[in-house]
Amino acid sequence: MNLVLKGTKALVVGIANEHSIAYGCAAAFRSLGAELALTYLNDKARTYVEPLAKALEASIFAPLDVSKAGELEALFERIAREWGGLDVLVHSIAWAPKEDLQGGLLDCSASGFGQAIDISCHSFVRMARLAAPLMKEGGSMFAMSFHGAQKVVANYNVMGPVKAALEAACRYLAFELGPKKIRVHAISPGPLKTRAASGLKDFDQLVNDARTRAPVGELADIMDVGFACAYLATPYARHMTGDTVYVDGGAHIVA
Repeated sequence: MNLVLKGTKALVVGIANEHSIAYGCAAAFRSLGAELALTYLNDKARTYVEPLAKALEASIFAPLDVSKAGELEALFERIAREWGGLDVLVHSIAWAPKEDLQGGLLDCSASGFGQAIDISCHSFVRMARLAAPLMKEGGSMFAMSFHGAQKVVANYNVMGPVKAALEAACRYLAFELGPKKIRVHAISPGPLKTRAASGLKDFDQLVNDARTRAPVGELADIMDVGFACAYLATPYARHMTGDTVYVDGGAHIVA
């Protein structure tokens, strides 16, 4: 395989296990020659993530809970100290309190909505602010969205408006960071059976419906998402930025 990303330094945030979209991204970047920095949420998550980090030969492995003051800054300080720069940022984290996620939007609490926006959206803005100075010769940033940001998806509830805000944030960051040759994309995979998706009601039905609609007759997997990000991080996509890129077998184009 052509190591088109050899020498590239990529931070991937959000691996929970080997089924995570973030893991697919990390594996794709590594297979194309990138050096990795990976994070884990807490000590419980470390048990699952550390073996993956070792298998991918991650040179930086660190805790990161974006809701805890100082952890994000400590991570980027370490990257600056050990790497001196950064080329790629992948943000693949989202969360809302279960009672707010599984209830309708009308019943979502103000505190639940605020937590969902902070962790699922504004944390990407905070990461971008810290990453941009390290992308001295340009770079690329990615955040994970879903079609529920654009159209109503049953049971997606509060995450629909939150992901819509995330996609808008990507566009505005692309505008602000473009002069620095930093490109920003929202990536919108089809429904995938990840740990995060397990909190959605009737998720299996959502997967089946999307597979039926997909023109290619099947949905993407985590490696498809990873290689899409990897392509967008290469010089081949140097004039692409600010898009919401669908990786869903075309399901989003069918009513």
